[in-house]
Amino acid sequence: MADATLLEAVGAVVDPELRRTLGELGMVRAASLVDGVATVELALTIAGCPAAQRIERDVRAAAESVAGVESVEVLVGTMSAEERTALIGRVRGARTNRFGPGTLTRVIAVGSGKGGVGKSTVAANLAVALSRRGLKVGIMDLDVHGFSIPGLLGIAGARPTRVDALVMPPEAHGIPAISIGMFLEGDEPVSWRGPMLHRTIEQFLSDVWFGDLDVLVVDLPPGTGDAALSFGQLVPNAEFLLVTTPQPAAAEVAVRAGLLARRLDQRLLGVVENMSGLPQPDGSVVELFGSGGGTATAERLSSPEEPVGVLARIPLSIALRASGDAGAPIALTEPRDVAAVAFQDLADAVLAAGASRAGRPLL
Repeated sequence: MADATLLEAVGAVVDPELRRTLGELGMVRAASLVDGVATVELALTIAGCPAAQRIERDVRAAAESVAGVESVEVLVGTMSAEERTALIGRVRGARTNRFGPGTLTRVIAVGSGKGGVGKSTVAANLAVALSRRGLKVGIMDLDVHGFSIPGLLGIAGARPTRVDALVMPPEAHGIPAISIGMFLEGDEPVSWRGPMLHRTIEQFLSDVWFGDLDVLVVDLPPGTGDAALSFGQLVPNAEFLLVTTPQPAAAEVAVRAGLLARRLDQRLLGVVENMSGLPQPDGSVVELFGSGGGTATAERLSSPEEPVGVLARIPLSIALRASGDAGAPIALTEPRDVAAVAFQDLADAVLAAGASRAGRPLL
């Protein structure tokens, strides 16, 4: 006999990949209680679902919490093609690009004029710093030819879960992350032209299910090429964070990326000066890469109507380099390190620059 209390309890269990309750997703086919024995029938999305053991464990615990339940039997099946189609419709809704105009998720694009300035390191650590403030954060690695987010977050080799056209990204430190590197084998190179890059960005924006996010951090490729153009066209509501170095000569290259973002109607949040000096035990700073690049970049992008500032200066840090190699962001491993403190300050500056969405539903 069906039991409403049991059904409600197991239906409240959250699928760890889709980040919705089993009841919402239609994954509980039946729940009955007879002579103290609770029988729960589940329909998982795919055979071999990576989250199957966790879901079964959580359902069992939820059922055991119901009054009158003495033992639990969980029967696990797989959804039919029609059931999966219905599930995808419930999850995705009518919107294809959930991060385009109209979304309430803040999209923070991290870009640079050229490679090698630590753009991906800034993107990864900013995402972690924002997450530590209690926000729901995701990260999208669009640096297709030079992806490094999986390694920086410690999930190199992780694979997303696919349910037909829906892609559930793996999590690192509570942050769902997607990268083209998760679909490749070994050192396979990506040698794509513009149309393929555009299609990949479209698919990431429409097919990857992050759940409801407060902030999506996007690691853009360096420069002003096809990927930056495609992203700007698809997400004109994004905010742009420009990463450069202290070297004055870097300012000229960096400015071009900022001007492109503005041309694409993206809001220019500000400049991050990375590798901003090496602090010494006596309190002095060795400026290995010179000084003034961040300020020069901000000044050249500023206008009376749209002033641009340097939001953060990230100092050189051995701990920061080591944390990137280990896939353990410094904000988690050594929060008192000078670089970790700078990333926390950057997160504060980014939050201060955005309107509050407290109490407002996310699209």
